Amino acid sequence: MTVTDVIVIGGGIAGISAAAELARGGAVVLVLEMEPQIGYHATGRSAAIFIRNYGNATLRALNAVAEPIFEQPGEISDKPLLSPRGELMVATEEELPILDAYLDGSTGIDRLTGKEAAEIVPILRADRIAGAMIERGARGIDVDLLLQGYARMLRARGGQIVTNAEVTALSQSAGLWQIETAQGQHCAPIIVNAAGGWADEVAALAGVPRAGLQPYRRSAAIIPAPQGYATEHWPIFGSIAETWYAKPEAGKLMVSPADEDPVEPHDAWADDMVLAEGLYRFEQAVSMPVTRVEHSWAGLRTFAPDRTPVVGFDPQADGFFWLAGQGGYGVQTAPALSRLTAALIAGNAPEVPDHVLAAMAPGRFRSA
Repeated sequence: MTVTDVIVIGGGIAGISAAAELARGGAVVLVLEMEPQIGYHATGRSAAIFIRNYGNATLRALNAVAEPIFEQPGEISDKPLLSPRGELMVATEEELPILDAYLDGSTGIDRLTGKEAAEIVPILRADRIAGAMIERGARGIDVDLLLQGYARMLRARGGQIVTNAEVTALSQSAGLWQIETAQGQHCAPIIVNAAGGWADEVAALAGVPRAGLQPYRRSAAIIPAPQGYATEHWPIFGSIAETWYAKPEAGKLMVSPADEDPVEPHDAWADDMVLAEGLYRFEQAVSMPVTRVEHSWAGLRTFAPDRTPVVGFDPQADGFFWLAGQGGYGVQTAPALSRLTAALIAGNAPEVPDHVLAAMAPGRFRSA
């Protein structure tokens, strides 16, 4: 049986980055990943954009902590993690209240007319746009560079990653969590539940109350880019009501129906009808037809009931630390949440105020 200081369950960006920061602080860390490779599920299927104003107030506070780390990654990467992109969102007449609500309290955003929006992305139909906004500071994230950088950090400090290691049993005895996997038994006084869509399942194995996490499917497709346009310089663009969005991708366009269908945790795939409906909504907003789909896929975005991450020690289980419920914000909040995880486990002062910690507290949904 392997004995370590901390075991992290889940090899997505949340688990790998947290493990790296824990190892940086001197802990002996083991990561258990059920798939053959790290970053297989949500991390590897992300739209990969850093948007400072994305999410609720708690998430925006995390974004503020993460941004300078992305800009100066230090040991994580000797190459830039961010690249210019921008985010352009458009609204119909009926969607203007959503646009107004998004702009309320946001910073670094310019409001645009439909004509101005179509000057930035020429395939947009200006006659269907009642209002728009652009966050020019939104940037693309090199997710693989980020993930592999944290993995190198972890291994350089003696940490280990074990793949094909689905957790089959969890129990606590004499102050140690004992974990059984297909790759053997492991134990540690502290476990970090970074299992993404499976985080509530891991909690149930441990006899810990579930946090009410719900995985939602998000689909995407690659389609040919419109002829005659330099699409590589376009921002990510879409509906402010999140009924579709599109992003330039290696000379083509990635289009998502922005679907959010509740599902059980699984290796997600795109639903053909959902994808077709989303592509239709995209076609109604632009002047180009969708002639073919070259590739499609889906991933899981897992949310708590209040759309805020679940982070911290469980109040009813010693040594059980939650790092889950990041929803669609997991990649861009990873630098912040990994440092926060390492600080809380080590007993150090966190980089976020108390009200942010309280908003993410694992026991917040349980009755007194």
